[in-house]
Amino acid sequence: MENIDVIPYIPDEDYDNPAMVVDFYEFTMSNCLFLQGYRDVVMVFDMFFRKNPNDLGYSISAGQHKLTKFLLNYHFTERDLIYLRTKGMSEEFCEYLRNYRWKGNMYALPEGTVSYPNVPMVRIECDMVGAILIETYLLQTMNFHSLITTKATRIVGLNTKSPRNVMEFGTRRAQGESAGNDGAYAAVIGGCSGTANCLAEMKFGSEVKAVGTIAHSFIEFFPTEYDAFKAYADTYPTNVSLLLDTYNVFTSGLPNLIKIDDYLIEKYPDDPERRVKSARIDSGDLARSYKRLRKALDAAGKSYIKLVASNSLDEKKMSNMELYEQARFDAYGVGEKLITSASDPVFGGVYKLVAVKTDDGEYVPKMKCSDTASKAIIPGKKMVWRMYDEHGQAQCDIISMDDEEIVEGEPITVINLDRDAFKREVTLVPLKVKRMLVPFIVNGELVRALPTVTEKREYIARQLAHETWESELRSEYPHKHYVNMTCKVAQTRDDLYRSLHGGSLN
Repeated sequence: MENIDVIPYIPDEDYDNPAMVVDFYEFTMSNCLFLQGYRDVVMVFDMFFRKNPNDLGYSISAGQHKLTKFLLNYHFTERDLIYLRTKGMSEEFCEYLRNYRWKGNMYALPEGTVSYPNVPMVRIECDMVGAILIETYLLQTMNFHSLITTKATRIVGLNTKSPRNVMEFGTRRAQGESAGNDGAYAAVIGGCSGTANCLAEMKFGSEVKAVGTIAHSFIEFFPTEYDAFKAYADTYPTNVSLLLDTYNVFTSGLPNLIKIDDYLIEKYPDDPERRVKSARIDSGDLARSYKRLRKALDAAGKSYIKLVASNSLDEKKMSNMELYEQARFDAYGVGEKLITSASDPVFGGVYKLVAVKTDDGEYVPKMKCSDTASKAIIPGKKMVWRMYDEHGQAQCDIISMDDEEIVEGEPITVINLDRDAFKREVTLVPLKVKRMLVPFIVNGELVRALPTVTEKREYIARQLAHETWESELRSEYPHKHYVNMTCKVAQTRDDLYRSLHGGSLN
C-alpha cells in the first residue's frame, strides 16, 4: 500500500483568523456543494431578527462597519488548510480556498438604523462558498453590536427623550476581550459618553474615549482617605474626581471632599479649573445619598461639584431614582447591565437562504417553511423601504422584491406581516419613501464611505428624537411598528409555502 503523507495540525492558542469563525457544518455543506459542481452558484441570504430585545418597540441595527472590514479582508491561510484537511475536507476544496477572496455583494441598513422584526438588516449575494462560510461571523457581529447598541440607547435615555450622561464601565464583566472592545464601541454609538476600556479607544479612536479616575484600592493604600484625595488632587489638579464610599460617604467621604476642594482653592486661588470636578458613589441607597450630598455641597458653596453614580445600574433603576425621588445624577457609570444586556442578553438574528441565481440571471425564491407559520421566512431577493409622514416620522416599513419600485405619490397596496392585524391589506400613498438597504460592497469592492463614530451616534439620536413614533419608544406595551409586504412578495411567499408545505400564510 502506498504511503500517504499527512501533515498533522498543531493547535496554537494564539492563532487568529476571523475567516475561521465558522460553525463546522458550514464547511461540510460547502465542501459537498463544491464537489457536486455548485462552486459558482450565486446564493442570496437575508439576515433579520424576529423579536426586539425585552419585547420593546424597536432595535438598532449595528455591526455593519466590522462586517464590511471582515469581508474586504476575507482569506484563508496555510494553517487553515492543514486543519481543514484533518477534518475531512477534500483536497480540491482546500486548494480552491487557498486563493479565495470574497467577491460578493453586501447590502445593508446603514449602521445605526432603527430597525424592526422580520425586516432584513443585511442582504448577502455571493458565490456559494462566500455566502455559506460567513454565516457565523456575520451573525456574531451583527447580533452582538445590535444588542449592545440597542441597550445603550435605553440606558442613556434616548427612547424616553430624557438623555443621561452615561459612561460604559463594563469591560471587566464582559464575556471576553472582544466583547469588551466591541461592546464599548457599540455602547458609544448608542449614546454613551465614554468607556473605561483603553484598548477600545486605541482601536476605534478618541471618539470612543477612555475615562476613569480612582478605585477603592487606591484610597485604602494611603494612611487616610484625605491623604489619598490629596495625592490624586496634586497629581491631576484639573481633573479631580473622587470616590466617596470607601469607608463612609457622610462621616468620611463628604468631609474629606470638601476639605480637599478647599485645599485646591487655597493652592490655586486664581484658577477655577483646579477644583474638584465630581464625586462618585458606588454603594448604598444612591438616591438618598444623592439628595443629602447635593444639599450639603450646595450649602458649602460647592454646587459646581457634580455627582456620579455607579453600582449595577440599568435604565429602570435610574428612571426610578429620577422619577420617584428626584435624584438625577450628573453622570452614571453603567457596567454589567449594559455590556451583557442583562435584561435580555440574546439578539436573535438569523441568516436564511432566500434565493438562488440561475445562469440566465433569474432569482429563484427559496424558503424555509417550518411547522410554525410565524417562522416561515420571506423568500426572494428583496428590498426594504421606509415610508414617512409629513412630519418626517416613519409610518411603516415595506418589503418589496428587489426589482419593484415604490414611488412617492403613487398608490401601493401592501399586506401587513402581522397575521393578527385587523385589516391586513391596505392601500397607501407614500408621501416620502426611502430605500433602506444600501450597497456597502459590490463585486468585492467597497462602494460606500463608512461614517465616523460621531456620525453614527448623531444618526441614532436623530432617528429616535424625530423619526420614530413615541408610542414605539414606550418601555411598556409599545406600539408594534407596521411592517408590510408588497402584493408580489406576499404572493410569492404564499405560493411557495403552499407548494412546499400546503395551506396558506395569508
